[in-house]
Amino acid sequence: MLPALLDAVCAINIFVSHYQGTVQSLTLTPTSGGYTLTTNGTVTIGGQPSWLTFDSANRVLYVSDEGNNGSLTSVTAATDGGLKQLGHCSAPGGAVANVLYGNKGYVASVHYGSSLLTTYKLPLFSSTQTLQNTKLTQSAKGPNPRQDAPHPHQTVVDPTGNFLLVPDLGADLIRINSIDSSSGKLNSCGNFVEAGGTGPRHAVFWGDKTLFVANELANTVHRFSVAYSGGCLALTKEQNLNTMTGGKSAPSGTKVGEVHVHDNFLIVSNRRDRSFSPNDSLATFSLDASTGAMTLTGVTSSGGTYPRTFQINKAGDLVVIGDQTTANVVVVNRDITTGLLGSQVASMRIGTVGQAESDNGLSAVLWDE
Repeated sequence: MLPALLDAVCAINIFVSHYQGTVQSLTLTPTSGGYTLTTNGTVTIGGQPSWLTFDSANRVLYVSDEGNNGSLTSVTAATDGGLKQLGHCSAPGGAVANVLYGNKGYVASVHYGSSLLTTYKLPLFSSTQTLQNTKLTQSAKGPNPRQDAPHPHQTVVDPTGNFLLVPDLGADLIRINSIDSSSGKLNSCGNFVEAGGTGPRHAVFWGDKTLFVANELANTVHRFSVAYSGGCLALTKEQNLNTMTGGKSAPSGTKVGEVHVHDNFLIVSNRRDRSFSPNDSLATFSLDASTGAMTLTGVTSSGGTYPRTFQINKAGDLVVIGDQTTANVVVVNRDITTGLLGSQVASMRIGTVGQAESDNGLSAVLWDE
């Protein structure tokens, strides 16, 4: 009985969304031989769920919808993995990410295809309307064919909670907005202009003085120093590295995906690089404790193809990977001392597989933490 009780205590849930219209919870359970993954709850919300944000304190998931007839949905998550739709409202189509801000009183979404930044006051009801619906613009087309219009890809709140950043792949901008704490409205206060063809996609803060940005078109990671002045946030580029072993050029078709930090390490996903044929890869960088300077220390298999999302658990010893086109959830060990990823400990296929360059397959994974 004792091992079974220990397994129950140590088990942890994983949330998964799939473009076929579902959100699921899985349970990762340690066993004498490693780990097992089992399915818990499933909720069908329709559309094309593309992104998950988890309010752990209130146990609510916020789900973006990349479909043409968009929506924003909130889902309650019980500690046993049960899922239930809580709120649902119409939203512009093409949403690819969202984030909570303003003491979790608001949510901001970005819409890749329609070049929109939208905000909503919480909680969500069927009657909820956008608080703001901002059409983003750019002065001219970029050098890459995908840069025909602004294509915002993520919303990121800075550590002070006073600013919201939007990496814009189409416009080669990192858009900076101040947050009005009384109204929840966003006000543009500046942009960082990247070199043409960079394609900033996702970003993550490391402390309050450093920002890392993963660039999808250039297949690089940029390190920025962060400063605050004049009522805005300012960025200064300090470093530019690619995500391939030995600094070699990424294979044709490779697209950098998500980026996360844990302690003095950074991980970036490489989609369609086939470094572990047919599987893709995750690249690990060590960070200088004082400056945040990056050094590539290892590239490991993603356990599938097109790792669209991944997340490091709070303990730092496990990483969950969402491989979009093979539609599998993969869990790998991570060495908390070296930061390097280790062996695969679990994998589970979720729904139908996807196709590269398409909005199908597995879309997002999150730890229940």
